[in-house]
Amino acid sequence: MKRLILFIFLLIVTTISAQEKVYYANIEGDIDLGLAPYIKRVVKEAETNFASGIIFRINTFGGRVDAATQIKDAILNSKIKTIAFIDKRAISAGALIALSCEKIVMVPGASMGASTVVDQTGQKQSEKYQSYMRSEMRATAEKNGRRTDIAQGMVDETIVIPDLKDDSTKLVTLTSEEALKYQMADAVLSNIEQVKEFFGLQNAELVTLDSNWAEDFVRFVNNPIISSLLIMLGLIGLYTEIKTPGWGLAGTIGVISLAIFFGAGYILELASIIEILMFVIGVILLIIEIFVIPGFGIFGIAGILLMVGSLFLGLLSDFEMIDWSIISIAIIQLGLTFLFTFIVIFFLLKFLPRTEMWGKLILKEQVSSKSGYASKPAFEHLIGLEGVAFTDLRPSGTALINGNRIDVVTEGDYIKNGSLITVKLVEGSKVVVQVVK
Repeated sequence: MKRLILFIFLLIVTTISAQEKVYYANIEGDIDLGLAPYIKRVVKEAETNFASGIIFRINTFGGRVDAATQIKDAILNSKIKTIAFIDKRAISAGALIALSCEKIVMVPGASMGASTVVDQTGQKQSEKYQSYMRSEMRATAEKNGRRTDIAQGMVDETIVIPDLKDDSTKLVTLTSEEALKYQMADAVLSNIEQVKEFFGLQNAELVTLDSNWAEDFVRFVNNPIISSLLIMLGLIGLYTEIKTPGWGLAGTIGVISLAIFFGAGYILELASIIEILMFVIGVILLIIEIFVIPGFGIFGIAGILLMVGSLFLGLLSDFEMIDWSIISIAIIQLGLTFLFTFIVIFFLLKFLPRTEMWGKLILKEQVSSKSGYASKPAFEHLIGLEGVAFTDLRPSGTALINGNRIDVVTEGDYIKNGSLITVKLVEGSKVVVQVVK
């Protein structure tokens, strides 16, 4: 009796685990680099669980060609059946993704096509880009047994398609019925249940996979405004730590910001380990220049060039068809980021030490010097006096003033030891000096 119960239990478990599964994923909104990791995860998980197929619901006006190419490659490399379910539209990059699926289903009234490559302003890109997109559409259509002439006609209005109603001077955009007629789609169906039944998957469990928080976060970080903000916080944090002793909150925020920027770029294939190493080496060279080698020379210049170069390359995708329009966008983004960074640093240096909020963070005198006790020595009498830099001031150090060694600081300038200096101002116990010109 026990053996019979055990046999029945194992039979039920085996039946449940062996139930046919179909994975379902959404490709909606702008096609960006943040969407690619989600699609790759869907394909991998479906293959791992021996699913009978993947249904991609597509509703998009398009987006980045490099992102669409990553998604297309993931779908083409899938070892299981892939079905594009075009719900309303698959325009531009969306058409390439749809063609990468083995089967294509469209809802009534949907459309697919218009895949000419345009820039951020909507202007048609150069022939180099159009040629690349034509070849991608042609090769993808050919792989799945679709008409290559129509696929190319979605990119290039000069492609002649004799049996198509529209003349050859227009880009091809097919309706649901036209796509079915010209063998660019396999069926026109209204909902996902009809799609499952059409392909004999009506008894399969539908496993819906949405993007997880990590994928959503990476897409958020990929936004140009957010990535620029991360670079700003990183640079300001590192600058603050270089200018102040020890390690504090600013440096921690800076390191975290840059780690998020490069980490997200690495996931999205924008940055590689090379860009990350370039930035780290650049920071090390800059620190050596500031704290070890006096003056400003080859180490400092090389460090700055490596840091700027790594950030610039971190904004460009590892895409074989990079042209001037993409490069110019990266230059503008990085240039504006540096501009706002310099403005923020300037205001921090100029106004923060004088604000009431900053004053609350500083220990002030509580005992009158007239009582014979003082919480700190008074240096106000040194204002205007001249002295000599006893050590290199980078920017802090020691100076000889009135025969006394005084701890001093510059306003950020490097002053070589032995230089004639004068006391510009005194803020509490901080003696600010400048070189005598």
